[in-house]
Amino acid sequence: MLSQPDLTPLEQEVLEEYEKLAENMKRLASVLDTLATQPSTEILDGLRELERKTSLVFTLLKASVYSIVLQQEIDYGGQPGGGTGVDEDS
Repeated sequence: MLSQPDLTPLEQEVLEEYEKLAENMKRLASVLDTLATQPSTEILDGLRELERKTSLVFTLLKASVYSIVLQQEIDYGGQPGGGTGVDEDS
């Protein structure tokens, strides 16, 4: 950046810092654009691993709920829907 004779040294320094900041923002935008259009393999691998773990947790949760429901049916005499408070005769 060329020095302007009518600027104080502080004003000149502030303008130089703004110029550096603008250049850094341009580089950041470029890197983010590259990441958005071509995700890195590390990110994709991490997302795949997260998907597998999430699926496993969901499966275990469903199995736990099924086990609780089954145990409640056994505890209430083996009648389907037993203990729900619903009158099945009406």
